[in-house]
Amino acid sequence: MRFGEFPVEEAEGLVLAHALRLPDTSLSKGHRIERPDVERLLSAGVSTVIAARLDPDDVTEDEAAEQLAKTVAPDHLRFSEASTGRVNVYSTVDGLFVADRVAVDRLNRIDPAITLACLGDHVPVKADDMVATFKIIPLAVGGEKLARACDILRSSDTFLVKPFAVHAVSLVATELPSLKPSVMDKTARVLERRLAASGSTLTGEERVAHRAEAVAAAIRAAADAPMSAARRLIIVFGASAVIDSHDVIPQAIRQAGGEVIQVGMPVDPGNLLVLGHIGTIPVIGAPGCARSPRENGFDWVLDRILAGEMPDAFEISGMGVGGLLMEIESRPRLRDAGERLAKPVVVAALVLAAGKASRMGEGGPHKLLAEFGGVPLVRRSAQAALESSVGSVAVITGHRRQEIEAALSGLDVTLVHNPDYASGMASSLVAGFSADTIRRADGVLVMLADMPGVTAGDLDLLVAAFRQSGGHSIVRAVSRGKRGNPVILPRSLHGDILQLVGDVGARHLIETSGVPVIDVDIGDGAHLDVDTPEAVIAAGGILKG
Repeated sequence: MRFGEFPVEEAEGLVLAHALRLPDTSLSKGHRIERPDVERLLSAGVSTVIAARLDPDDVTEDEAAEQLAKTVAPDHLRFSEASTGRVNVYSTVDGLFVADRVAVDRLNRIDPAITLACLGDHVPVKADDMVATFKIIPLAVGGEKLARACDILRSSDTFLVKPFAVHAVSLVATELPSLKPSVMDKTARVLERRLAASGSTLTGEERVAHRAEAVAAAIRAAADAPMSAARRLIIVFGASAVIDSHDVIPQAIRQAGGEVIQVGMPVDPGNLLVLGHIGTIPVIGAPGCARSPRENGFDWVLDRILAGEMPDAFEISGMGVGGLLMEIESRPRLRDAGERLAKPVVVAALVLAAGKASRMGEGGPHKLLAEFGGVPLVRRSAQAALESSVGSVAVITGHRRQEIEAALSGLDVTLVHNPDYASGMASSLVAGFSADTIRRADGVLVMLADMPGVTAGDLDLLVAAFRQSGGHSIVRAVSRGKRGNPVILPRSLHGDILQLVGDVGARHLIETSGVPVIDVDIGDGAHLDVDTPEAVIAAGGILKG
């Protein structure tokens, strides 16, 4: 591939490196220039273009990303449409993401042009969480290097998601005078919430004296009890910490006829975990920190077992790197249900209505004043937001401000004027995200005011998905797998939005932020915007203003 600046007369067949806007059309980055494009460029006075001339063996960025994705076994995974050289990979189930660090590193060391980024190994995920992304850096990549990358993906489970399986879980808890019954009650509740992600249930609890004989009898009884679930698990919470491989819990596992795999692990909190089994049933001696919902070494072992793995001593002893969890605040935490109820996820709507509507023609009618069912389009969009489940609605005005604001008269919306609207969409986003109601929200539903097909019901679907994610994901409207609008951006991206400049939206930020993206199909309305008089009429509108 030869990259550089080329005369337009020689540009046929080249791949554009940057988007070009012409008087009557625009050419996107990655567009392959054809003869009619050359004539348009010359007519517009463009003499040179920054582009790439591909070699016969080269594969374009989208095709290369798509080939990589198609090489991965699709079990429990969903792949986005290739765009700008990127394919995002999502889990389709609640489960455990597993990655082969050696294989990922081998792929990424073939050439800097070919990249694979993924979550850490053995990270729990929910359905629709983004787990990996393929990105081709240049406009094209050599076919031989791409083939080597695909061979690595074929020859190993580079990454996969192991779905959680339903387990019937028996709890054995030991008692000492120093341990309050209320602590034991809370322990059972916390354990039930940990099991909920896999659909597993706590089938029973037995409280016994803190003696090896009593615990062994309870373990045997739990192992022999008839259960309907195909998979079984026994968890023992001791009233006193394990300090030796012959202490009460490991000794009880042996006396019950089981085997002890490991006593202790290099994860803090979680050092004092015991792992064993009786027959095919895993037995976990939980460390005291597992009485808390905060992440600890117990979660690492529990998640593996719920996903069908049985860690051995070698694997547990290799958990030290990354095993210091005490001070890590960026990881998602298992929270008490009461905390979730006390702080609902707040979503605010931001309706963008400041643009110049230049494609409507110089001095022509304003698309946002066009009437649909007798209602100006900008008012129709604001009403859809007001009728949805968002907490507040702000509308950004700019071009023909007075007429737009008059069309919104009487609606319970916050009007935010963007005096710099002529510079492009970024200034409207910055103005909106600086408003008080937007700044305080956990998520901001950004919607374009010129989309007549978007309804309050569509917005409710997006808001529901955002709240279900806990307010930590990007939620994007799509139609038949193709991205569209509106989109909900979480609070974690507010600072990045405020740094945007020029005539750009949030698309690049969405694709590169690393924040999980949840796509919600709302039908054709996700793509229907009316930028021209013809589009307004075709959508059923009447031109006004």
